[in-house]
Amino acid sequence: MPAEVKEIYSGFGLDLPAFNGDDSWTLPMPARLVVGHDGVVTAADVDPNYTKRPEPEKTIADLKALG
Repeated sequence: MPAEVKEIYSGFGLDLPAFNGDDSWTLPMPARLVVGHDGVVTAADVDPNYTKRPEPEKTIADLKALG
């Protein structure tokens, strides 16, 4: 995370290293996984931009593909 963003987060009282339990300034990456009954991931949508989400139709199609 860039130093200027760390400063902003700190200014809001957000202590990511304490939350993460280590000295990292990392954020989780949002993801949507479709997992079959056998535990196998059959579809994944991951994007570091949290505003980009798969369309509901894509999720429905991925679920239907499970059979």
